[in-house]
Amino acid sequence: MTEQQKTSQIEDVTQQIEKLREQTNLANAQIKNYVEKRNQLNDQVRKAHQEITEIKTERDSINEKVKLLKQQRDSIRAKSTPIIDEVNAIKQKISELKKKVPRERQRDLQEELEAIEWKIQTTSLDLQEEKRLIEDVKQLEIQLSSYKKIDLRNKKIKDLLTQRRTFEAQADVLHKELTDLATKSQELHSKMMEKVNSVKINKGEADSLHQAYIKTKEQSAPLYEKIRELTEKLKSLKASVKEEDKVKKMATEQAIKEKLGAEARDKLQRGEKLSWNEFQLVMGDDAQDDSETQD
Repeated sequence: MTEQQKTSQIEDVTQQIEKLREQTNLANAQIKNYVEKRNQLNDQVRKAHQEITEIKTERDSINEKVKLLKQQRDSIRAKSTPIIDEVNAIKQKISELKKKVPRERQRDLQEELEAIEWKIQTTSLDLQEEKRLIEDVKQLEIQLSSYKKIDLRNKKIKDLLTQRRTFEAQADVLHKELTDLATKSQELHSKMMEKVNSVKINKGEADSLHQAYIKTKEQSAPLYEKIRELTEKLKSLKASVKEEDKVKKMATEQAIKEKLGAEARDKLQRGEKLSWNEFQLVMGDDAQDDSETQD
């Protein structure tokens, strides 16, 4: 291969290497972009996982409070059932007592009783009249006793209903509190599910970027191998050219040396004075000739 051919080949290989390096630089830029985006998404996923854990912890804590409040509410509401049963039993008793009350109204009987008692206290009566009035008082009291029993039971019903309303009010307060907490729990759950879905999307995209990174890196490997091969070839060509240049240079220097030596010998034969360099050339040639003769 001629020197010109080698030079041309060196230029061609150099251009090939440059083109391959441009391709690897582009691939490296893509790889860097893939890695940066993948890492950003993975950071977002890690942060979202932490937020999901925090939200879940808060939601579960609220759910435990809701569960406890429901138990308290139901326990209080359960107290109302015996009250209703007791009220119904008392109403049944009142119905039975009403069957025994006299036809006269309670108010009329009470007024009659008070009038007799006032008369006994304020009027001078004979013994028979007084006994009669006292007996009337007893009969009126007997008649009023059924009304009094009914009044006592109505008061008991009123007290029981007041107690029931207190329980219901307490249960309503607990129900309102647990409803608010349940709403907050649902909001937290929705927020958590949004983040879970976001994690799935970001993780899927990060995985795709990672696969693209691996694929691009694999595609770059043959380019680097080709660059290595061409670089070795380029070194070999340059070394060959350099060796040829060295041989040519040595040949040229030898030819000049021989020419100057011949000129120096001619001057010596003519009896002309030689310079130190010319003398060394003549002596060097003579020493070389003696060496060749001995050989």
